[in-house]
Amino acid sequence: MGQVTLPGNPPIDVVIKRSARARRISLRVSGIDGTVSMTLPRGISEAQGVDFAREKADWLRGHLAGRPDLVAVAHGVDVPVAGEMLTVAPASSGRAIRVSEGKIWVPGPDEQVGRRVQSWLKTLARDRLVQASDRYAALLGTEYSGISLRDTRSRWGSCSSRGGLSYSWRLILAPAEVLDYVAAHEVAHLREMNHSARFWALVEKLDPEFEASRRWLRTHGAALHRYRFDIDADAR
Repeated sequence: MGQVTLPGNPPIDVVIKRSARARRISLRVSGIDGTVSMTLPRGISEAQGVDFAREKADWLRGHLAGRPDLVAVAHGVDVPVAGEMLTVAPASSGRAIRVSEGKIWVPGPDEQVGRRVQSWLKTLARDRLVQASDRYAALLGTEYSGISLRDTRSRWGSCSSRGGLSYSWRLILAPAEVLDYVAAHEVAHLREMNHSARFWALVEKLDPEFEASRRWLRTHGAALHRYRFDIDADAR
């Protein structure tokens, strides 16, 4: 894997990958973080790939310009929690984060706000995902071996062959019914490790309205990765 920068305004960093299965040069702009990647098939030189990327530079800039900006979480910033937009605000007393009056009250130094909100969201996500997973597992008369949280970009959840459930903690930013759908989806995999008709019948049994949540994730899911908790507000 390599990288090249296309000159222009603005310059574009392109990550270069090779694939034996690729049949042509392809360019992709990540809908999550705006990373531009180019895949080269066998027999195509890096120089040929760079020439191709230069020809597509205007197209790339158009896609990058249309991306939603990253949101650096800090005081005064709105953050969705279970689908409800709340404003991060400084708390003058106490040690714990609390929610009231449409605000997330965060005590402590300003430079720690993003990290503190992230930690609080992860704890909240774990609590709600455990509750949902327990509820659905009981409905199916099955058990899971454990739950882990990650900040995955390619999937919202997974179920291992040993019964371990893994979720993206960013599901706590989505409406509550969307989080519940993902939990139902992964718990259903405890019975059906596939996406057969039997699997989807189990999902529907657990969550009869799952199709609406599935559509929501397809339409809005990528935007949940806009929220960044490790960068300064001045960098927005």
